Parts: sequence; C-alpha cells; structure tokens
Amino acid sequence: MTPWAALAIFAAGLAAGTVNVIVGSGSLITFPTLLALGYPPVLANVSNNVGLVPGSGSAVVAYRREMEGQRPRLVKLGAASLTGGITGAVLLLALPSSVFKAAIPALVLLATVLMAVQPRVSAWLAARGERQVHGGAPLLVGVFLTGIYGGYFGAAQGVILISLLAIFIDDDLQRLNGTKNALALLVNGVAAIVFVLSTHIDWSVAALIAAGSIVGGQLGGHYGRRLRADILRVCIVVVGLGVSIALFVEWH
Repeated sequence: MTPWAALAIFAAGLAAGTVNVIVGSGSLITFPTLLALGYPPVLANVSNNVGLVPGSGSAVVAYRREMEGQRPRLVKLGAASLTGGITGAVLLLALPSSVFKAAIPALVLLATVLMAVQPRVSAWLAARGERQVHGGAPLLVGVFLTGIYGGYFGAAQGVILISLLAIFIDDDLQRLNGTKNALALLVNGVAAIVFVLSTHIDWSVAALIAAGSIVGGQLGGHYGRRLRADILRVCIVVVGLGVSIALFVEWH
C-alpha cells in the first residue's frame, strides 16, 4: 500500500464516520474508494465493515446524552438488529451479490420517501393508535430486515433505520438518531465478528478506516446533534435520494 493510498483510505474513513453519525450511507464513500484502489469487492466489503465498527462506537459515544432513558427500547430493537445482522453477514458469504442488487436502490428510495412524508405518516398512525414509545411489531420486523441488509451491504442502512424509527416511535428526532447509531453499531459489530471468524480481512485497510471513522464519529456528533429536526430531516432525504440514484446508475 502506497502512502497516497493509505491517506485516501483514512480520508474516506473520516468522511464516512462523519456522515454515518448524522445520516448514514458512509459505506458509499469507503467502499468505492477501496474498489478504485484495486481491492476485490468481497474483501473490500468485509474490511470496510470491520473498519467502520469503531466509528459506529464513536457515534454512540457522541450521542450518549440523547440516548438517556432509552434502555428498554434499545434492548427490544437491539435483539432484532443483532439477529438481522448475523443473517445478513452469513448471506453475504453464501450468496452472490446479484441477489440483492436489484432491490437495494428501490429500498433506499422508499425509505427516503417515507422520511420526507414522515410527519404526515406519523400523524396518521398516531390517530390510529399505532405510534408508540417503543414501536410495535411492524417496527420490530422492519428493524430485523434492515439488520439483514446492514449485515449484507449496509450502504444507507442509517437512512432506512431513522425513517422507520421516526415513523413508528413518538420521540424527538435527535433522540431517534442516537437510537439509529446504537442499532447500526450492533449490526455492524456482529457482522464484523462473523467476517473475522469466517473470511480474510485486510487489517491495514480496516485499521485506516477505523482511525478515520473514530475521528469522523466525533465530528459528526458534534455538529449533527445541533441540527434542528427539520434540517436533519432534509439532510436525510437529500442523502437518501443521492444514494438511491447512485446505486441505481451503478448497478443497472
């Protein structure tokens, strides 16, 4: 690895860690960077996942104030994320990537649209008595499925999670962003364990991404926590649209 390649990977990790805290989709920065540098897709994916785990931990630390009082919620949803993350990681090692390629851009776009209309959808669910403090069965299923996606690929996992949480849970958007970061950490962490035990990891790549994403997690937390809910929602929608378009163009 050349010094310039190492610098590029560290910078990509820094940017991804920052973006992941606020919105999600940081893998769309690190993963293409690794591909451009000549790393095989599966090796790039698993090394990227392992490298971003410390950044997810940094994001949780940055949002620790917003997560106060959320333990019951995190225990319930965290179990779904862990199970989904393990399933997705196993599928990545067992199935060809083409299995999910067709569905992922549409999935991200759907989550983005739901986030854009979230206030109206939430009001409709509240009127029906289906919006709860910890979310009901539909949210639990959605978090599990998102965990599968996150363990398998993970780009824009945060966009999908925050959209689901904001629709089904009656709470402040910044507190839900903290929940999103914790669930993403669980998914990425358990998937990383599966990868470390089952396949080859490029540890130099993972270490550079980890170093950058830890710093990025603190930067993203510092500025992201200060965004008003409406501005945060706009950021999520803009990034989600960009991600879905980019994935559709790349894979079709």
